[in-house]
Amino acid sequence: MPRKKLAQTLTKNPNSENTTRDELDRKELPESKLDTKLNQFKFEKKPHIKIEFENDSPKKQEGKGLWEPLHWREFLLNLQNMRANNDAPVDSMGCHMCMDENASPKVIRYQSLISLMLSSQTKDQVTFAAMQRLKQRGLTVDNVLSMSDEELGNLIYPVGFWKTKVKYIKKTTQTLKEQYDSDIPDSVEKLCKLTGVGPKMAHICMKVAWNKITGIGVDTHVHRISNRIGWVKKPTTTPEDTRKALQSWLPFDLWSEVNHLMVGFGQTICLPVGPNCEECLNSDICPSKSTRKTPKKSPSKSEPASNVKTSPSPKIIKPLKKSPTLNTFDKNDRSLPVSSTVDSSLEQKSPTKRKFVKNLNKDLESCKGEKIKERKLKNIENTVSEQPTNEPVKDIKTRKSPQNQSKPRNLKSK
Repeated sequence: MPRKKLAQTLTKNPNSENTTRDELDRKELPESKLDTKLNQFKFEKKPHIKIEFENDSPKKQEGKGLWEPLHWREFLLNLQNMRANNDAPVDSMGCHMCMDENASPKVIRYQSLISLMLSSQTKDQVTFAAMQRLKQRGLTVDNVLSMSDEELGNLIYPVGFWKTKVKYIKKTTQTLKEQYDSDIPDSVEKLCKLTGVGPKMAHICMKVAWNKITGIGVDTHVHRISNRIGWVKKPTTTPEDTRKALQSWLPFDLWSEVNHLMVGFGQTICLPVGPNCEECLNSDICPSKSTRKTPKKSPSKSEPASNVKTSPSPKIIKPLKKSPTLNTFDKNDRSLPVSSTVDSSLEQKSPTKRKFVKNLNKDLESCKGEKIKERKLKNIENTVSEQPTNEPVKDIKTRKSPQNQSKPRNLKSK
Protein backbone atom coordinates (compact mmCIF):
# COMPACT_ATOMS: atom_id res chain seq x y z
CA MET A 1 0.00 0.00 0.00
CA PRO A 2 1.45 3.36 -0.88
CA ARG A 3 2.36 5.77 1.96
CA LYS A 4 -0.15 8.43 0.99
CA LYS A 5 -3.05 6.01 1.04
CA LEU A 6 -1.97 4.61 4.37
CA ALA A 7 -1.85 8.08 5.86
CA GLN A 8 -5.36 8.77 4.56
CA THR A 9 -6.69 5.62 6.17
CA LEU A 10 -5.08 6.58 9.48
CA THR A 11 -6.64 9.97 9.42
CA LYS A 12 -9.94 8.38 8.74
CA ASN A 13 -9.50 5.87 11.56
CA PRO A 14 -7.34 7.66 14.18
CA ASN A 15 -8.51 5.36 16.99
CA SER A 16 -7.35 2.18 15.37
CA GLU A 17 -5.21 0.16 17.80
CA ASN A 18 -3.26 -1.94 15.36
CA THR A 19 -1.90 0.85 13.22
CA THR A 20 0.97 2.91 14.76
CA ARG A 21 3.75 4.98 13.32
CA ASP A 22 6.38 2.48 14.50
CA GLU A 23 4.74 -0.24 12.56
CA LEU A 24 4.73 1.91 9.50
CA ASP A 25 8.44 2.60 9.87
CA ARG A 26 9.16 -1.11 10.26
CA LYS A 27 7.26 -1.93 7.14
CA GLU A 28 9.08 0.60 5.06
CA LEU A 29 12.67 0.17 6.59
CA PRO A 30 14.62 -3.08 6.57
CA GLU A 31 15.36 -4.86 9.85
CA SER A 32 19.14 -4.21 9.79
CA LYS A 33 18.65 -0.46 9.84
CA LEU A 34 16.12 -0.69 12.63
CA ASP A 35 18.52 -2.66 14.83
CA THR A 36 21.29 -0.10 14.40
CA LYS A 37 19.01 2.75 15.43
CA LEU A 38 17.68 0.93 18.44
CA ASN A 39 21.17 0.03 19.63
CA GLN A 40 21.93 3.74 20.04
CA PHE A 41 19.30 4.01 22.77
CA LYS A 42 20.21 0.77 24.48
CA PHE A 43 20.76 1.17 28.27
CA GLU A 44 24.27 0.36 29.46
CA LYS A 45 24.80 -0.55 33.11
CA LYS A 46 27.39 1.66 34.82
CA PRO A 47 29.99 0.17 37.19
CA HIS A 48 29.22 0.27 40.89
CA ILE A 49 31.01 2.97 42.89
CA LYS A 50 31.90 2.11 46.47
CA ILE A 51 31.89 5.00 48.93
CA GLU A 52 34.32 4.71 51.83
CA PHE A 53 34.66 6.99 54.83
CA GLU A 54 38.05 7.92 56.28
CA ASN A 55 38.60 7.46 59.99
CA ASP A 56 40.77 10.56 60.39
CA SER A 57 39.39 13.94 59.49
CA PRO A 58 41.42 15.85 56.91
CA LYS A 59 44.01 18.20 58.39
CA LYS A 60 44.03 21.84 57.50
CA GLN A 61 47.06 22.79 55.46
CA GLU A 62 48.66 26.18 55.92
CA GLY A 63 48.85 28.24 52.80
CA LYS A 64 52.13 29.65 51.60
CA GLY A 65 52.87 33.19 52.77
CA LEU A 66 50.13 33.18 55.41
CA TRP A 67 52.39 32.67 58.44
CA GLU A 68 52.94 35.66 60.70
CA PRO A 69 54.64 35.89 64.10
CA LEU A 70 52.53 36.62 67.14
CA HIS A 71 52.20 40.25 68.26
CA TRP A 72 54.52 41.47 65.52
CA ARG A 73 52.58 44.70 64.96
CA GLU A 74 52.73 45.57 68.64
CA PHE A 75 56.42 44.69 68.69
CA LEU A 76 57.08 46.95 65.70
CA LEU A 77 55.20 49.86 67.28
CA ASN A 78 57.22 49.56 70.50
CA LEU A 79 60.40 49.30 68.44
CA GLN A 80 59.57 52.56 66.65
CA ASN A 81 58.92 54.28 69.99
CA MET A 82 62.25 53.10 71.42
CA ARG A 83 64.11 54.33 68.33
CA ALA A 84 62.37 57.71 68.20
CA ASN A 85 65.30 59.49 69.88
CA ASN A 86 67.81 58.37 67.22
CA ASP A 87 70.51 57.90 69.85
CA ALA A 88 72.26 54.88 68.31
CA PRO A 89 75.64 55.07 66.52
CA VAL A 90 74.01 54.09 63.22
CA ASP A 91 71.86 57.24 63.31
CA SER A 92 74.82 59.62 63.22
CA MET A 93 77.62 57.48 61.75
CA GLY A 94 75.88 55.01 59.46
CA CYS A 95 76.72 54.54 55.80
CA HIS A 96 74.04 57.06 54.78
CA MET A 97 75.96 59.73 56.74
CA CYS A 98 79.41 59.09 55.24
CA MET A 99 79.02 60.63 51.79
CA ASP A 100 80.09 64.09 50.66
CA GLU A 101 76.88 66.00 49.89
CA ASN A 102 78.68 68.58 47.74
CA ALA A 103 80.11 65.96 45.37
CA SER A 104 78.61 64.84 42.06
CA PRO A 105 75.96 62.06 42.00
CA LYS A 106 78.46 59.54 40.62
CA VAL A 107 80.95 60.26 43.41
CA ILE A 108 78.22 60.08 46.07
CA ARG A 109 77.13 56.68 44.82
CA TYR A 110 80.74 55.47 44.74
CA GLN A 111 81.35 56.70 48.29
CA SER A 112 78.22 54.92 49.54
CA LEU A 113 79.50 51.66 48.08
CA ILE A 114 82.96 52.11 49.67
CA SER A 115 81.43 52.87 53.08
CA LEU A 116 79.38 49.66 52.90
CA MET A 117 82.47 47.64 51.98
CA LEU A 118 84.34 49.06 54.98
CA SER A 119 81.43 48.47 57.38
CA SER A 120 81.66 44.68 57.15
CA GLN A 121 82.76 43.26 60.54
CA THR A 122 83.45 46.81 61.75
CA LYS A 123 81.71 49.20 64.15
CA ASP A 124 80.07 52.32 62.76
CA GLN A 125 82.43 54.59 64.70
CA VAL A 126 85.51 53.05 63.08
CA THR A 127 83.95 53.09 59.61
CA PHE A 128 82.92 56.74 59.91
CA ALA A 129 86.44 57.78 60.99
CA ALA A 130 88.01 55.90 58.06
CA MET A 131 85.61 57.54 55.61
CA GLN A 132 86.53 60.98 56.95
CA ARG A 133 90.22 60.30 56.27
CA LEU A 134 89.45 59.03 52.78
CA LYS A 135 87.33 62.10 51.94
CA GLN A 136 90.12 64.41 53.07
CA ARG A 137 92.49 62.59 50.71
CA GLY A 138 89.87 62.65 47.93
CA LEU A 139 87.56 59.64 47.66
CA THR A 140 87.04 59.30 43.92
CA VAL A 141 87.67 56.49 41.46
CA ASP A 142 90.78 58.11 39.96
CA ASN A 143 92.31 59.03 43.33
CA VAL A 144 91.84 55.54 44.75
CA LEU A 145 93.46 53.94 41.71
CA SER A 146 96.43 56.30 42.02
CA MET A 147 97.03 55.38 45.67
CA SER A 148 99.40 52.64 46.66
CA ASP A 149 98.21 49.70 48.75
CA GLU A 150 100.24 50.93 51.70
CA GLU A 151 98.72 54.41 51.61
CA LEU A 152 95.18 53.08 51.26
CA GLY A 153 95.77 50.66 54.14
CA ASN A 154 96.99 53.47 56.40
CA LEU A 155 93.86 55.50 55.62
CA ILE A 156 91.31 52.76 56.38
CA TYR A 157 93.13 51.20 59.34
CA PRO A 158 91.85 49.89 61.84
CA VAL A 159 88.73 48.56 60.13
CA GLY A 160 88.21 44.81 60.30
CA PHE A 161 90.23 42.80 57.76
CA TRP A 162 91.74 46.00 56.38
CA LYS A 163 94.42 44.21 54.35
CA THR A 164 91.82 42.17 52.47
CA LYS A 165 89.59 45.21 51.98
CA VAL A 166 92.46 47.12 50.36
CA LYS A 167 92.60 44.48 47.62
CA TYR A 168 88.79 44.40 47.25
CA ILE A 169 88.50 48.20 46.97
CA LYS A 170 91.26 48.40 44.38
CA LYS A 171 89.82 45.60 42.25
CA THR A 172 86.22 46.86 42.49
CA THR A 173 87.26 50.43 41.65
CA GLN A 174 89.11 49.22 38.56
CA THR A 175 86.01 47.29 37.45
CA LEU A 176 83.79 50.35 37.91
CA LYS A 177 86.07 52.49 35.76
CA GLU A 178 86.35 49.96 32.94
CA GLN A 179 82.77 48.63 32.78
CA TYR A 180 80.49 51.29 34.32
CA ASP A 181 82.17 54.62 33.46
CA SER A 182 83.27 55.27 37.07
CA ASP A 183 79.70 54.71 38.30
CA ILE A 184 78.17 51.82 40.27
CA PRO A 185 75.69 49.23 38.88
CA ASP A 186 71.97 49.85 39.21
CA SER A 187 70.85 46.32 40.10
CA VAL A 188 71.45 43.84 42.88
CA GLU A 189 72.68 41.13 40.54
CA LYS A 190 75.38 43.36 39.05
CA LEU A 191 76.43 44.70 42.46
CA CYS A 192 76.89 41.18 43.84
CA LYS A 193 79.26 40.39 40.98
CA LEU A 194 81.71 43.01 42.25
CA THR A 195 84.58 41.81 44.42
CA GLY A 196 83.85 42.13 48.13
CA VAL A 197 80.11 42.99 47.76
CA GLY A 198 77.43 40.70 49.21
CA PRO A 199 73.60 40.67 49.22
CA LYS A 200 73.34 42.81 52.35
CA MET A 201 75.56 45.53 50.88
CA ALA A 202 73.76 45.36 47.54
CA HIS A 203 70.25 45.86 48.97
CA ILE A 204 71.34 48.73 51.23
CA CYS A 205 73.32 50.34 48.41
CA MET A 206 70.28 50.25 46.13
CA LYS A 207 68.31 52.12 48.77
CA VAL A 208 70.99 54.69 49.68
CA ALA A 209 72.52 55.29 46.23
CA TRP A 210 69.62 54.70 43.84
CA ASN A 211 66.62 55.19 46.22
CA LYS A 212 65.18 51.80 45.21
CA ILE A 213 63.83 49.15 47.60
CA THR A 214 64.89 45.75 46.32
CA GLY A 215 65.07 43.79 49.58
CA ILE A 216 65.87 43.86 53.30
CA GLY A 217 69.50 44.38 54.25
CA VAL A 218 70.23 41.78 56.92
CA ASP A 219 73.42 42.24 58.92
CA THR A 220 74.49 40.63 62.19
CA HIS A 221 72.05 42.73 64.27
CA VAL A 222 69.00 41.98 62.10
CA HIS A 223 69.94 38.31 61.92
CA ARG A 224 70.36 37.97 65.70
CA ILE A 225 67.26 39.95 66.71
CA SER A 226 64.96 38.29 64.16
CA ASN A 227 65.77 34.87 65.59
CA ARG A 228 65.61 36.15 69.17
CA ILE A 229 62.13 37.70 68.89
CA GLY A 230 60.70 34.90 66.73
CA TRP A 231 60.21 36.80 63.47
CA VAL A 232 61.34 33.76 61.47
CA LYS A 233 59.23 30.63 61.16
CA LYS A 234 62.22 28.36 61.77
CA PRO A 235 65.61 29.31 63.27
CA THR A 236 68.01 30.42 60.56
CA THR A 237 71.78 30.05 60.46
CA THR A 238 72.80 32.63 57.84
CA PRO A 239 71.76 36.26 57.19
CA GLU A 240 70.61 35.34 53.68
CA ASP A 241 68.16 32.76 55.07
CA THR A 242 66.90 35.36 57.52
CA ARG A 243 66.31 37.84 54.67
CA LYS A 244 64.21 35.33 52.74
CA ALA A 245 62.23 34.42 55.86
CA LEU A 246 61.45 38.08 56.66
CA GLN A 247 60.48 38.96 53.10
CA SER A 248 58.06 36.02 52.97
CA TRP A 249 55.61 37.63 55.43
CA LEU A 250 56.65 41.22 56.20
CA PRO A 251 54.73 43.83 54.13
CA PHE A 252 56.73 45.54 51.40
CA ASP A 253 56.11 48.98 52.88
CA LEU A 254 58.18 48.07 55.94
CA TRP A 255 61.23 46.69 54.13
CA SER A 256 62.93 50.07 53.97
CA GLU A 257 62.93 50.77 57.74
CA VAL A 258 63.44 47.31 59.26
CA ASN A 259 67.23 47.39 58.92
CA HIS A 260 67.61 50.85 60.42
CA LEU A 261 65.28 50.08 63.34
CA MET A 262 66.83 46.75 64.27
CA VAL A 263 70.45 47.87 63.93
CA GLY A 264 69.95 50.77 66.34
CA PHE A 265 67.92 48.56 68.67
CA GLY A 266 70.71 45.99 68.69
CA GLN A 267 73.36 48.62 69.42
CA THR A 268 71.58 50.17 72.42
CA ILE A 269 69.18 47.70 74.09
CA CYS A 270 69.12 44.21 72.56
CA LEU A 271 72.86 43.63 72.89
CA PRO A 272 74.49 40.35 71.83
CA VAL A 273 75.63 39.56 75.40
CA GLY A 274 73.71 40.81 78.41
CA PRO A 275 70.75 42.59 76.72
CA ASN A 276 68.97 45.34 78.68
CA CYS A 277 65.59 43.63 78.92
CA GLU A 278 64.50 45.94 81.73
CA GLU A 279 64.60 48.93 79.37
CA CYS A 280 62.85 47.11 76.50
CA LEU A 281 59.15 47.86 75.94
CA ASN A 282 58.68 44.38 74.44
CA SER A 283 59.84 42.48 77.53
CA ASP A 284 56.33 41.11 78.12
CA ILE A 285 55.85 39.69 74.63
CA CYS A 286 59.43 38.69 73.83
CA PRO A 287 59.67 34.88 73.51
CA SER A 288 63.36 34.79 74.50
CA LYS A 289 63.08 36.60 77.83
CA SER A 290 62.63 33.46 79.95
CA THR A 291 65.48 31.56 78.28
CA ARG A 292 68.05 34.37 78.33
CA LYS A 293 70.83 34.30 80.92
CA THR A 294 72.75 37.29 82.18
CA PRO A 295 76.55 36.95 82.26
CA LYS A 296 78.21 36.43 85.64
CA LYS A 297 80.28 39.37 86.83
CA SER A 298 83.65 38.78 88.44
CA PRO A 299 84.26 40.52 91.79
CA SER A 300 85.88 43.92 91.32
CA LYS A 301 88.79 45.30 93.30
CA SER A 302 86.63 47.93 94.98
CA GLU A 303 84.46 45.32 96.71
CA PRO A 304 85.30 44.62 100.37
CA ALA A 305 87.16 41.50 101.23
CA SER A 306 84.28 40.23 103.36
CA ASN A 307 82.06 39.77 100.28
CA VAL A 308 84.65 37.68 98.48
CA LYS A 309 84.51 34.01 99.32
CA THR A 310 87.84 32.53 100.31
CA SER A 311 88.73 28.87 100.41
CA PRO A 312 89.09 27.39 103.91
CA SER A 313 92.62 26.94 105.17
CA PRO A 314 93.83 23.35 105.62
CA LYS A 315 93.56 21.88 109.09
CA ILE A 316 96.82 21.56 110.98
CA ILE A 317 97.34 18.32 112.89
CA LYS A 318 98.84 18.67 116.32
CA PRO A 319 102.13 16.82 116.78
CA LEU A 320 101.95 13.63 118.75
CA LYS A 321 103.88 13.08 121.95
CA LYS A 322 107.15 11.32 121.50
CA SER A 323 107.27 8.04 123.32
CA PRO A 324 110.53 6.44 124.43
CA THR A 325 109.54 3.13 122.97
CA LEU A 326 107.36 2.07 120.14
CA ASN A 327 105.57 -0.90 121.64
CA THR A 328 105.63 -0.06 125.34
CA PHE A 329 104.71 2.91 127.48
CA ASP A 330 105.23 3.94 131.05
CA LYS A 331 102.82 3.00 133.81
CA ASN A 332 102.35 6.63 134.84
CA ASP A 333 101.68 7.72 131.26
CA ARG A 334 98.19 6.53 130.37
CA SER A 335 98.25 7.82 126.82
CA LEU A 336 97.97 5.33 124.00
CA PRO A 337 101.19 3.96 122.53
CA VAL A 338 102.34 5.29 119.19
CA SER A 339 102.33 2.61 116.54
CA SER A 340 105.31 2.17 114.29
CA THR A 341 103.18 2.10 111.14
CA VAL A 342 101.27 5.28 110.33
CA ASP A 343 97.95 5.06 108.53
CA SER A 344 98.45 5.62 104.80
CA SER A 345 95.08 7.37 104.44
CA LEU A 346 96.52 10.40 106.23
CA GLU A 347 99.04 10.86 103.47
CA GLN A 348 96.29 11.31 100.89
CA LYS A 349 94.50 14.17 102.63
CA SER A 350 96.71 17.24 102.35
CA PRO A 351 100.34 18.26 101.82
CA THR A 352 100.67 19.43 105.42
CA LYS A 353 99.58 16.05 106.73
CA ARG A 354 101.95 14.18 104.46
CA LYS A 355 104.82 16.35 105.66
CA PHE A 356 103.88 15.85 109.28
CA VAL A 357 103.68 12.06 108.92
CA LYS A 358 107.08 11.96 107.26
CA ASN A 359 108.68 13.96 110.09
CA LEU A 360 106.94 11.80 112.66
CA ASN A 361 108.44 8.62 111.27
CA LYS A 362 111.90 10.19 111.40
CA ASP A 363 111.38 11.23 115.00
CA LEU A 364 110.27 7.75 115.99
CA GLU A 365 113.34 6.19 114.41
CA SER A 366 115.66 8.66 116.09
CA CYS A 367 114.01 8.05 119.48
CA LYS A 368 114.41 4.34 119.10
CA GLY A 369 118.13 4.68 118.34
CA GLU A 370 118.71 7.06 121.28
CA LYS A 371 116.91 4.73 123.67
CA ILE A 372 119.11 1.77 122.68
CA LYS A 373 122.25 3.86 123.20
CA GLU A 374 121.06 4.91 126.65
CA ARG A 375 120.52 1.28 127.65
CA LYS A 376 123.99 0.32 126.47
CA LEU A 377 125.57 3.17 128.42
CA LYS A 378 123.73 2.20 131.60
CA ASN A 379 124.86 -1.42 131.35
CA ILE A 380 128.46 -0.38 130.78
CA GLU A 381 128.43 1.95 133.78
CA ASN A 382 127.09 -0.82 136.00
CA THR A 383 129.80 -3.24 134.90
CA VAL A 384 132.55 -0.66 135.37
CA SER A 385 131.46 0.14 138.91
CA GLU A 386 131.49 -3.55 139.89
CA GLN A 387 134.93 -4.35 138.36
CA PRO A 388 138.24 -3.82 140.35
CA THR A 389 140.11 -0.59 139.72
CA ASN A 390 143.23 -2.36 138.39
CA GLU A 391 141.48 -3.70 135.37
CA PRO A 392 141.34 -1.40 132.36
CA VAL A 393 138.00 -0.17 131.27
CA LYS A 394 136.86 -1.74 128.09
CA ASP A 395 136.13 0.53 125.20
CA ILE A 396 132.48 1.19 124.67
CA LYS A 397 132.79 0.88 120.95
CA THR A 398 134.18 -2.65 121.16
CA ARG A 399 131.01 -4.02 122.73
CA LYS A 400 128.81 -5.60 120.14
CA SER A 401 125.88 -6.87 122.17
CA PRO A 402 124.54 -6.64 125.71
CA GLN A 403 124.92 -10.44 126.21
CA ASN A 404 128.44 -10.04 127.71
CA GLN A 405 127.04 -8.37 130.83
CA SER A 406 127.17 -11.67 132.78
CA LYS A 407 130.97 -12.09 132.46
CA PRO A 408 132.05 -9.48 134.99
CA ARG A 409 129.70 -10.99 137.54
CA ASN A 410 131.38 -14.42 137.12
CA LEU A 411 134.79 -12.86 137.63
CA LYS A 412 133.66 -11.24 140.83
CA SER A 413 132.45 -14.53 142.20
CA LYS A 414 135.80 -16.14 141.53
